[in-house]
Amino acid sequence: MKEDIILNEKIGLLQKELGILADKLSGLEKSVKGLEDMEREMKALKLFLGRHYPEFKKEYPAIIEKIHS
Repeated sequence: MKEDIILNEKIGLLQKELGILADKLSGLEKSVKGLEDMEREMKALKLFLGRHYPEFKKEYPAIIEKIHS
């Protein structure tokens, strides 16, 4: 009898933990989706700038180098 109660409590706690993990996972999925969208936008901007400003293609690696250092 006691064992059943303890087991039911543990199962309840595990269900709550799974719910919390599922919520956090959905939040992470939204963040990843946002990052993927931003990556596509950055590629589009680089393509646009490269077409309209040919010197951009030459200067871009130096710009990135300055940002990362």
